[in-house]
Amino acid sequence: MSARWRFVVIAMAVGALWPSMTRLKADDPLVTENSRWLTYRGEGGPGKGKHVVFIAADQEYRSEHSLPMLAKMLSKHHGFDCTVLFAVNAKDEVDPTQKIRWEDKTITHRIPGLEQLESCDLLVLFSRLITLEPSQFEVIYRYLDSGKPIIGIRTANHGFIGFEYKKDGKRIDFGEDVLGGAFRNHHGRWQQDSTRGILVEENKSHPVLAGVRDIWGTSDVYRTYKEGGALPADCTPLVFGQPLMGRKSDDAINPELIPLPVAWVKNWTGNTGQTSRVFHVTMGSAQDFKSEGLRRLTANAVYWCLQIDHRIDPASCVDIVGEYNPPDSGFDYKKLQVVPKKVSDYR
Repeated sequence: MSARWRFVVIAMAVGALWPSMTRLKADDPLVTENSRWLTYRGEGGPGKGKHVVFIAADQEYRSEHSLPMLAKMLSKHHGFDCTVLFAVNAKDEVDPTQKIRWEDKTITHRIPGLEQLESCDLLVLFSRLITLEPSQFEVIYRYLDSGKPIIGIRTANHGFIGFEYKKDGKRIDFGEDVLGGAFRNHHGRWQQDSTRGILVEENKSHPVLAGVRDIWGTSDVYRTYKEGGALPADCTPLVFGQPLMGRKSDDAINPELIPLPVAWVKNWTGNTGQTSRVFHVTMGSAQDFKSEGLRRLTANAVYWCLQIDHRIDPASCVDIVGEYNPPDSGFDYKKLQVVPKKVSDYR
């Protein structure tokens, strides 16, 4: 090929790429795939233009499986741009087997890509007792002051060790103060009960419950307030969790255990005076998200948190994209075949 024709071919190739190059900024985290996190471009829908960041950083409930599933669902069926960040080990592997600081005082967890919270529209957090470097904690603290919304799933209400955020000089408890309730105990039998979701009758018209018909999951109910107490007054309960006698959907209810709130909404106001919408659900193991009702509840919460709840369609698609066969919950990593893996293995 002559030099003249090589120039023409190169010029044509650059011309074909130029529109996409000019539409995207070079530092846009969604421009290129990164080996340290997952990105999913929205495929069109009500979520177009909104960027949701998910953080999978627990050791028990397989968030490394459930959050990529939710991200794929929201990008394909609803149009949201989604990024999934993970707690990784020294080899940049997703590692749910990492210890926590109560077990190893030298441990510090790391979440590559956390700086994307500075520009995203919504944070979905599923962490459990992680300790971050001060610079990464500062990113979380700035997000709490940003007025941007938060979704906390299951162990997020005891998501950190070493959390030092303060408001008006007072140290804030992330679970109690931001999400509306911290883990106090298992309301029933850990790894033996399951949970039947019951919609709160007086709040059935809330947008987050639109189209939600049935919720059941294998995780047990959390108690987030003292016996004889109640959710804080600024929380609106949406779903009660009734403990069942076993881990099958048709098991009998446990007559000795009353239903407790497992999903609610509230507001949070940080140091800048900007108010965030907050949704917290204490169900949410990877097995739980096989429930269409729980997936719809969570998808609706994304819309509500982003203040586009007028776009919620109670019949919208919340089907799982591709295969979804996560391991069960628990800490018996050998039996469950839970090992460190590359980020790309969760795509």
